[in-house]
Amino acid sequence: MIPDYQSIMLPLLKYAEDKKEHHIRDAIEGLADEFNLTEEERKEHLPSGLQAIFNNRVAWANTYLKKAGLLESTRRGHFIITDRGLKVLEKPPKEINVNYLEQYQEFIDFRGASKSGESELDEEKIQKYEDTTPEELIGIGHQKLQADLASELLDRIKACSPSFFEKLVVELLVKMGYGGSRQDAGKAIGKSHDEGIDGIIKEDKLGLDIVYIQAKKWENPVSRPEIHKFAGALQGKRARKGIFITTSKFSKSSMEYVSMIENKIILIDGEQLAKLMIEHDVGVSTIASYAIKKMDSDYFMEA
Repeated sequence: MIPDYQSIMLPLLKYAEDKKEHHIRDAIEGLADEFNLTEEERKEHLPSGLQAIFNNRVAWANTYLKKAGLLESTRRGHFIITDRGLKVLEKPPKEINVNYLEQYQEFIDFRGASKSGESELDEEKIQKYEDTTPEELIGIGHQKLQADLASELLDRIKACSPSFFEKLVVELLVKMGYGGSRQDAGKAIGKSHDEGIDGIIKEDKLGLDIVYIQAKKWENPVSRPEIHKFAGALQGKRARKGIFITTSKFSKSSMEYVSMIENKIILIDGEQLAKLMIEHDVGVSTIASYAIKKMDSDYFMEA
């Protein structure tokens, strides 16, 4: 299990107890070994996918210890223990956490206000998220917003007419790079209704290959016989690729069947359809964006 950043504080301070200069990358590796993290845990990333969770938590533990004056930066990516940090380790506490660090005024100033000036409600919120780094909080919030939006989208899709659903499928596939132009795609989708095939679309803008499409606005799960019928239709056309899109779900047997056949059939259920719409800006609009910045250490390097 990946430890939270507060649980990393004391081990990180002890890691620097030798009074030597250490690089944060070496500390991450050493602490990962100390916590017996598996390879999967070491590689597990934040929701943004930009940084490993453990790396992020070690970095924040390092930041908090520096703000409390227990560690200090020596140069880019490097740190060393301070006299204050060594004094703490003379009689080490059971753990070092945010509450412990608030004995130092520098840390209180960094946090913005002491706990004594906070309301009971704010205290509850702080305790709830105390073990979560800022990047993780942003990721959690973003995931929640995306999940709520996907649910709302799927409800609207299910309520729309079959013709609008076909139009939506066309729009999405074009945004994903299929179909050449929107006009070409519009001619291909929703026209044939032949032998389990709703339409044909170019795989790329040059039309080097074609993909057969079936789109079902259903409530009940799509069963194996429906997929079997679609696969048979592909074979009848000597086609190799197909996409089956539904507003509902696929049964376990239908997904197992797809994994066993020679034809390449991609199954897109309602949940994935909504996520693809969000990813490719179909039926959604951006209401706000936030740039997350970090200090550029290179800027402050003097010649």
